Amino acid sequence: MTAAIQPIRLIRLLRLGIWRNSVQWWSLRAFVITLVIGQAVTPLLGLLVWSSALPGNAGITSYYVVLLAVQLLTVSYEHHTLANEIYGGEFAAELVKPRPVVIDLLATNLAIRLWHLLFGLPLIVLVGLLASVDLTWRQLLLALPAVVLAASIRFVFTYTLALSAIWTQRAHGAVGIGETLIFLLGGTAAPLTFLPGSLQEAGRLLPFWSMLGAPAEIAAGNLSTSGAVATYGVQAAWLVVLTALAAVVWRLGVRRFTAVGG
Repeated sequence: MTAAIQPIRLIRLLRLGIWRNSVQWWSLRAFVITLVIGQAVTPLLGLLVWSSALPGNAGITSYYVVLLAVQLLTVSYEHHTLANEIYGGEFAAELVKPRPVVIDLLATNLAIRLWHLLFGLPLIVLVGLLASVDLTWRQLLLALPAVVLAASIRFVFTYTLALSAIWTQRAHGAVGIGETLIFLLGGTAAPLTFLPGSLQEAGRLLPFWSMLGAPAEIAAGNLSTSGAVATYGVQAAWLVVLTALAAVVWRLGVRRFTAVGG
């Protein structure tokens, strides 16, 4: 009976956490808007650069407009929510609460992404209209599983890097390096479809493209249905690997934290 109730309890805690954090972030809506603008800069710059380099290429405009939406739906801030709690001492209080620490972090993550999407939606629609983007419902629906997987992978990836705050004062730098890799290899600096064949294949197997560029490629119609299904497999594999890594880092981190910090 306990095993059956536990998942229901976790879902309930997650739902309540999302509601509570959504209300809290609404009071900070001016700050959220600045975050949205900051996250929108790189996809919009990519759109301007590549549209100028390849004028008339509808695939480029569609890709970067979708990439803007994916960026807002997958961005993670655990280097602020988790790492700052570790540095500030609040993490010790979180450890003794009768729920997994990750539940509140995940609820905060989802609440922030929700507000990112809502505040960013007018910008996405405006850019899409100005760029004359034409997306099909079939491709958008095909991209949905990839978006969910990308958001999950990016959360776990950022969460793991943020845990480095237990060992070092440079957790923000570690997450910054991760974000740079996502920018360079995830499809923002250049769509993978424009890279040479060997580099393109290698890029698709790395986790960074799975966190950002993969859903945009699918929604823009740059991947076939079979290619999209294969992408789901790569994303799912990375989610399993990174989740296992996060679990190991968590155990090691908590042991060190309780031994050193009490």
